[in-house]
Order: sequence, then C-alpha cells, then structure tokens
Amino acid sequence: MNIKLSQCFIAVDDHDKALAFYRDVLGLEVRNDVGFEGMRWVTVGSPAQPDVEIVLEPPAANPNASPADKQAMAELLAKGMLRGVIFSTEDCDATFERIRAAGGEVLQEPIDQPYGVRDCAFRDPAGNMLRFTQPRTG
Repeated sequence: MNIKLSQCFIAVDDHDKALAFYRDVLGLEVRNDVGFEGMRWVTVGSPAQPDVEIVLEPPAANPNASPADKQAMAELLAKGMLRGVIFSTEDCDATFERIRAAGGEVLQEPIDQPYGVRDCAFRDPAGNMLRFTQPRTG
C-alpha cells in the first residue's frame, strides 16, 4: 500500500490575515480560494511540495456540527487550543528570524531538542501553533 499525505486542515478566523502570514511571511503559494455558502476555503502549499496542501478553513466548516459545537470550535481557536502543523526547514534559526521580523507571535525560540531536532514555534494570526524544525547534525 502506498499512502501519502495530500491535505491537512487548519482553522482560521480571518482568511485575509491568514493569507498575509502563510503566503507573504512563510512564502507558501495560494493554490485555490473558494467561497461557498458564506464561508471561504483557501488552499496553500510549498512550491517544493506540489502534492501537499494546507487548507485554511473556517472553524465552523463542519456541516454536521451543532450551533453549540461551532461556538465551541470558535472559542478553542480563539484560545489557540487547536492543533497546528510542523514544517521542516533547512535553517531553523534563519526561519525564526524571518518570521519574528515579520511580526510573528513567538512561542519558542530555536532550541536543540533531546529527540534530535532544532526547532522553534510561533502562533499564526488565528492562534494555531506552528513549529519549524530541522534535524540536528552532531
């Protein structure tokens, strides 16, 4: 069986702010921007990975969610309690400086982790945690 990651989803509460971060700061390309039933989905991805996409979706995108569930999702997003994404980078420190200089909200400065990587972390404009990691050499 040959299974590969195709898409992952990140909830965002403001697509324009999310695009300013994911496209303009991280350098991801916009692959799709779709409106449907008053909601918006934007797909972004790394030019180096044309077959992997991140879908920036509204927090209440699940059509089967009750109004209470949708409210709970919006509250969790506002608190930064939803899961994010881990990106790989060739230079964690340079990536950190670029994102910080662009105004990214720092959660963790670059540090060598005991599990063999150097990484840092930021919040995106919606509050999702994003980690940037590189393998340690030595």
